[in-house]
Amino acid sequence: MQVFRMNRLTRLFCTPLLIAALSTPIFAQDVPQDQAQISLSFAPVVRQAAPAVVNIYATVVVEQKVNPFAGDPFFEQFFQGMGRSVPRVENALGSGVIVGQDGIVVSNYHVVGNATEIRVELSDRREFKAHVLLADKEADLAVLQLEGARDLPSLPLRNSDAVEVGELVLAIGNPFGVGQTVSSGIISGLGRSTLAIGAGHGYFIQTDAAINPGNSGGALVDVAGRLIGINTAILTRGGGSNGIGFAIPSNLVQNFIEQAVAGETRFQRPWAGVQGQAMDAAMAEAMGLPRPEGVVVAQLHPESPFRAAGLAVGDVILAIDGAPTDSPQEVMFRLAALGIGKEVSITYLHDGTRREAKTTLVAAPDSPARDPRTMGNDSVLRGLSVSRINPAVSAEMNLPDTASEGVVVTGADALAARVGLRPGDVLVAINGQKIVTPADVEAASTQLQRRWAVEVLRDGQPMMLRFRI
Repeated sequence: MQVFRMNRLTRLFCTPLLIAALSTPIFAQDVPQDQAQISLSFAPVVRQAAPAVVNIYATVVVEQKVNPFAGDPFFEQFFQGMGRSVPRVENALGSGVIVGQDGIVVSNYHVVGNATEIRVELSDRREFKAHVLLADKEADLAVLQLEGARDLPSLPLRNSDAVEVGELVLAIGNPFGVGQTVSSGIISGLGRSTLAIGAGHGYFIQTDAAINPGNSGGALVDVAGRLIGINTAILTRGGGSNGIGFAIPSNLVQNFIEQAVAGETRFQRPWAGVQGQAMDAAMAEAMGLPRPEGVVVAQLHPESPFRAAGLAVGDVILAIDGAPTDSPQEVMFRLAALGIGKEVSITYLHDGTRREAKTTLVAAPDSPARDPRTMGNDSVLRGLSVSRINPAVSAEMNLPDTASEGVVVTGADALAARVGLRPGDVLVAINGQKIVTPADVEAASTQLQRRWAVEVLRDGQPMMLRFRI
């Protein structure tokens, strides 16, 4: 089973036999005879919504290593990543949604996040250059500004928390580069949070409306023509739509747009300081609950606003501002959609008693001090930049939840890069000496030794880097 993000241009090949077959019109039903039958048509919704959905053509220049042993069945495996770098141009195709008459467009990060040139085509064939205002890999969202655009059609956003399973929806986008296409379906599920898409686990609306490559960044709209999600991914075995598509809910999109318009250069997420675990049947039975619900608080940071509101380890978070929270991803989604500075109510269980608390959402605190340092020529790890881990650093570098203290690599050049260190590595020990602060790195890396062993955590997994000088 694979999860596909849909941003590659795919060519369609039609055999003469298929073209001949399609040349004969096929009628699925009779012409509508009364007003009730006419009202079943989606045409009025499409006329309203389709002009606000655009095609996006992005150009990305990537550096590609040319392996001199490429194709050799024996030596290629030993020289991967070696060779000179050659720039290569990639073209990505996707969709976007106009959400502001002044040319504000929202799409997916994986469509435009690394683009060097972006061209946007409207349904009436007008074209605009565009630049990125705000992009976030983890959320897989990006907001663009069309240059010189004004008085454009736009889509209103609907509260995605009000969406229900079974509602009729339309998916509008540019699949396979054939041109703007509309497909219909229903909402198949809500709160899908077990999928790993992009840089992290998201929180999605599921639909059976056909979504294919090129639909990324397109609109999922209700029968009133309101945007309820940004089409992002499909779950498929063969690369085509199997009726299992996913969209980013409009509530998160709304906060993302607001931050982009306000001039933020990085998406600001509220910080909870909570590590949680989804409730299962065994845990519910052990806690005397009638059914599994909520998220069990496993750890609380000393500065957590949830701790300040009265929550403790072992409590169960049931809802935030009245919206259910049945997974850690759902908790994070609720907070990100609300935004920093909002006062929220928390419904939770404490010793089996239902309680309510209020707290104000805050940014991740930048304490203790980062104490950034770069190793000089007297260090065996020259070119290495490190910083002390705190909540703000963890958020900026997308560190695993388990990385709450210690020292993280923020940059690696010169010898530090050659021995295999990379940004995001959490330093554990150098030659057996435990690393707690950046000063420990300086002290340990200036010793006179020939054999070196550096212990790190990379993506939460322990690694040992050994080298000689």
